[in-house]
Amino acid sequence: MTRSENLSRRKPSSSSSSSSSTPSSGTSRIVYRESRRSSESEFPFWQQNWFIVLLFVMALGFFALALFLFLSLDSDNGPSSTASAASSEGVEVQITYGTVLKLMHERSKFRLHSHDVPYGSGSGQQSVTGFQGVDDGNSYWVVRPQPGTSAKQGDTIKSGTIIRLQHMRTRRWLHSHLHASPISGNLEVSCFGGDSESDTRDYWRLLIEGSGKTWKQDQRIRLQHVDTGGYLHSHDKKYSRIAGGQQEVCGVREKRADNVWLAAEGVYLPVTESK
Repeated sequence: MTRSENLSRRKPSSSSSSSSSTPSSGTSRIVYRESRRSSESEFPFWQQNWFIVLLFVMALGFFALALFLFLSLDSDNGPSSTASAASSEGVEVQITYGTVLKLMHERSKFRLHSHDVPYGSGSGQQSVTGFQGVDDGNSYWVVRPQPGTSAKQGDTIKSGTIIRLQHMRTRRWLHSHLHASPISGNLEVSCFGGDSESDTRDYWRLLIEGSGKTWKQDQRIRLQHVDTGGYLHSHDKKYSRIAGGQQEVCGVREKRADNVWLAAEGVYLPVTESK
């Protein structure tokens, strides 16, 4: 073999080796890239996009909080929502039998109130006071007719009509007699009886101030006790112990500025009587 033949053989071999090494290096780069992509896809979506997921969760939380606050504020309106809605629309709200309401003392703005706490003197019956808070459930009264009359639920009430007020929570009647009231010594006003127990000492005559003939919300009224002649009355004399901070409610036989009341919050039933 000549020297020229040896050289010709070496050239192809060197070129072949270089050509074979080139693809191998190219293959190693492709494999590296593929393995990198596969390692990235091993992480779940929420780990790769945690910030977006966090924003989504926060948005849901704010929405739930807003919904909760809206429902809470709506439910806080309670029974007064019917009367408030009607008043805001300029509709005249008439008080009918079956209406559940709060009576507000005109001068002090305290509500006629009772609770299952007896007087420590006088009759010892369930006490009646004036309560400053608007949202207390013990200040609701149901307007009832005098027994033995044809009056029914939904009928309007004219000035001069005898009515009864039933305390919604304890089911006892607004009551009065000749016992002395605890603070001022006037006629005691209490709650007495129940659904099946009522007498003439539960009777109060509705007297509308002004020219109105039937009882309407926000109308100034007096309630005169039939048996004693005393007007439902309150003043700034307050209890210091059992009903601390609450005003005395009593009966006074003279007409005074302190025995005027107004129908305030409540559920006012619509008029159903035939015309």
